[in-house]
Amino acid sequence: MKKPLVELIDFYYNEQGYVVLTEKYHRERGYCCGNGCLHCPFDYENVPEDKKSRLLEARKAQKGA
Repeated sequence: MKKPLVELIDFYYNEQGYVVLTEKYHRERGYCCGNGCLHCPFDYENVPEDKKSRLLEARKAQKGA
């Protein structure tokens, strides 16, 4: 049986009320799902290339800010 997700550890709610999965959650899952998740620790390896490039550039810009 899977363990239940814990708010603020495995996920949080953004300003719009959507669930955002944390980097910890993704690392425990062990792979990129290809959806372009905000906290993907796998550099979006399964995201289609056009979207992947945009996401990586946005992440790079955000870290530089």
